[in-house]
Amino acid sequence: NMELIEENYTLVIEFILLGFPTHPELQIVLFLVFLMLYGVILMGNIGLIMLIRIDSCLQTPMYFFLSNLSFVDLCYSSVIVPKMLANFLSENKSISYYGCALQFYFSCTFADTESFILAAMAYDRYVAICKLLLYTVVMSRDTCVWLIVLSYIGGNMSSLVHKSFAFILKYCDKNVINHFFCDLPPLLKLSCTDTSVNEWLLSMYGSSVEIICFIIIIISYYFIRLSVLKIRPSSGRKKAFSTCASHLTSVAIYQGTLLFIYSRPSSLYSPNTDKIISVFYTIVIPVLNPLIYSLRNKDVKDAAKKALRSKTDSS
Repeated sequence: NMELIEENYTLVIEFILLGFPTHPELQIVLFLVFLMLYGVILMGNIGLIMLIRIDSCLQTPMYFFLSNLSFVDLCYSSVIVPKMLANFLSENKSISYYGCALQFYFSCTFADTESFILAAMAYDRYVAICKLLLYTVVMSRDTCVWLIVLSYIGGNMSSLVHKSFAFILKYCDKNVINHFFCDLPPLLKLSCTDTSVNEWLLSMYGSSVEIICFIIIIISYYFIRLSVLKIRPSSGRKKAFSTCASHLTSVAIYQGTLLFIYSRPSSLYSPNTDKIISVFYTIVIPVLNPLIYSLRNKDVKDAAKKALRSKTDSS
């Protein structure tokens, strides 16, 4: 597990992901539960992406953003869940130093990219409701593509900052990560060098990404609310608010959990609490997003019925 580099200490060349330490029988139960959830993530998100791609009624900016949200959810879960599933069935729960660095880099990239996409979706709803006559001009294809490209660039840059500072630290003697994937707070607990810069980056820079995205969303919905309250009759208001309900649900669950995890001082870090909350934003939210956006969205439900009818007719 370790490689000797000096007389005093050894350098970690692999980590052990502790995961959820339980009885072997319960490990099998957890494996089956998370395998089922991962199957739902794959089917739900791939199904939504394909539906948006093939249905002409869904070729709008809102669904363009939604298909990218589904893609990010799919990638995010796939970076974490397969390794977690393998560890449920294996006694060897190790991950190499570079494997851990890659898992952390990609999970952080997709987590922050999702926050930027949720902010872009809020801006899209603002333009659609408050600037309806200018909607097709403001939210042109080029604008939408650039917002998505900038979301990925922003997520990538944020991840590079954290990864660069996390993996220049020395990890010696201790190599057991009390988590089911390589996340930053439990990694910093293992370092035998000063982590004050990393902790500052995590609480200030890391949380600022979520806070900036959250502020964009709050401002967008403030103006949306002002515009919707002017709509007569009340049925029109209800319809306008219903187009935003799915997005607000995703934002509340996703960014609420991320802000809780990454905005706290390190003294409040609790491994077991963090593991439970991490299950929400790595697994539960990618399961819920396709359901939230399809069950609450008439266009998606109509497109799904149309796709099922055409498949039945062709067979």
